[in-house]
Amino acid sequence: MARSIRRLALAAGCTATALGLVATPALATHFQPESYQELQAQLHHREVLAVVLHTKGYKAHASLANGGHVTVTYTPAEVPLLRAAATAGGSSFAIATSKPKSTTVHHKLRYIAGGLLIVVIVVVLVVLLLGRRRTLEEEGHGGEAASAPPPAGPS
Repeated sequence: MARSIRRLALAAGCTATALGLVATPALATHFQPESYQELQAQLHHREVLAVVLHTKGYKAHASLANGGHVTVTYTPAEVPLLRAAATAGGSSFAIATSKPKSTTVHHKLRYIAGGLLIVVIVVVLVVLLLGRRRTLEEEGHGGEAASAPPPAGPS
């Protein structure tokens, strides 16, 4: 029993490690950092399909014609230059807008659902324990009497 649990844990660990090794390069190579001058040169040579500016952190994400993606740090003064270079090179240009965080209630609902689940589990355990105690009492007090033959009545 213990040996099969160890084997199962080892197999799960190996699977998780293999998945981590496979997923890590894919995540790491999604957006490659690049200099602003390199992006300008790529825009000039029409190698960029789309440019999206993220005002928080002043990062520009660009999708290249060869399927690659790059991230470039820019200054607020360079926004008009990037827009002009992108539109002149035939690339699409957009400025990402951040949405205000909505006050969602799904966390509150999760807490309510979790509390109800705990209450249901406690009620089920109490019912099972009371039923078990009742059967043990019946076996303990009346168990010997129930196993003995019934007294012979007047015949």
